[in-house]
Amino acid sequence: MLDNTRLYAYLLLTQILQRHTPLEEALNTLPPGEARDRAAAHRIAAAVLRRLASLDAVLEPFLRRAPPDEVRQILRIGAAGLVLLDTPPHAAVATAVELAHAQKLDGFAGLVNAVLRRVAKEGGRILAEIDGPRLDTPAWLWTAYGENARAIAEAETLEAPIDLSFKPDAPLPPVGVVLPSGSVRFPAGTRITELRGFNAGDFWVQDAAAAMPARLLAAIPGETVADLCAAPGGKTAQLVASGADVVAVEKSAGRAERLRENLDRLGMTPEVVVLDVLDWNPGRQFDAILLDAPCSATGTGRRHPDVKHLKSPRDLEALNHQQDRLIDAGLRLLRPGGRMVYTVCSLLPQEGTERVVTALARGWKLEPFTDDELAFLPEGRTAGGCLFTHPGMWPELGGMDGFFAARLVK
Repeated sequence: MLDNTRLYAYLLLTQILQRHTPLEEALNTLPPGEARDRAAAHRIAAAVLRRLASLDAVLEPFLRRAPPDEVRQILRIGAAGLVLLDTPPHAAVATAVELAHAQKLDGFAGLVNAVLRRVAKEGGRILAEIDGPRLDTPAWLWTAYGENARAIAEAETLEAPIDLSFKPDAPLPPVGVVLPSGSVRFPAGTRITELRGFNAGDFWVQDAAAAMPARLLAAIPGETVADLCAAPGGKTAQLVASGADVVAVEKSAGRAERLRENLDRLGMTPEVVVLDVLDWNPGRQFDAILLDAPCSATGTGRRHPDVKHLKSPRDLEALNHQQDRLIDAGLRLLRPGGRMVYTVCSLLPQEGTERVVTALARGWKLEPFTDDELAFLPEGRTAGGCLFTHPGMWPELGGMDGFFAARLVK
């Protein structure tokens, strides 16, 4: 009987690597099945994507010629089970052979069997001898990461933990690690729906770094705040929890629906506007704005390992143009003297500091974050007073996503 977990992992990798579909979208294309099979397939596919070049290096000595892409995906899944995921050798090999037959690749089933048996014996040694972090990071990203490249690449080989943000008055669970920023961290694979307080809407999933920009906006009760590009809603929830009068704006109808669902579970009902920010004319100006702009998402590689396989330097020009237009829209929507935190989940200066330089030339003023404001992460404060985090920070605690944030004043 075919193992659905490996089948789903195969389908995910095919969508991502051969059809260039983002992982989250690829998950929606899977056939109906058990939730645990889908979750396990996601874990396998993510492991392959994190260590793709390393897995190919492990396989290479046992391949006389390059196999078809479909066969290579099956070999990668089997190799990941053997050298990364502690799958028993017999199970890893047998399920890979079954998958080859199921995909009508019978002529390659013997190859899959022979290669993976060799990997079971020698793959661990090969993996230990290669520079995995360097191999698994595209050259353009390694260069862009500069002095942080090694720390970022090493962190991105690991599965990310799960961070939760809690409502101010919600009791914290008896387990979990409270981070210096206030987020609560749990091991990867934690079933959050089984944690105390989930059904009561006490918390939401949000990487510790992702929670920092809204914290730095420091909204207060009674302020009017616009959350631009708001889905999936973690930052919106933070702003609502502050007592501010919040309007969440989201261009995508599908993402806006997800935003509403997430906020409904939390018992939060801010105004949600489904519209492109560039076309939005609310007839008023706001005290504060949070702009989480669309970006390369290179800071989220631990959670979204598809990013480094789907993004390229060619994407940056269009993204930078969009970011500048959104920053300009913020200037229109903000009252005089009001503040905006511009943020991106990117590790690239083109989307961070360079966008701030452009904003200053268009009439904004930069108000640096103070040492006190970033006392929970002093290493995250840049020389210019912006926030910059990367996955190599807090290594003893499990790292964090990469984010840039700057406070701009009208």
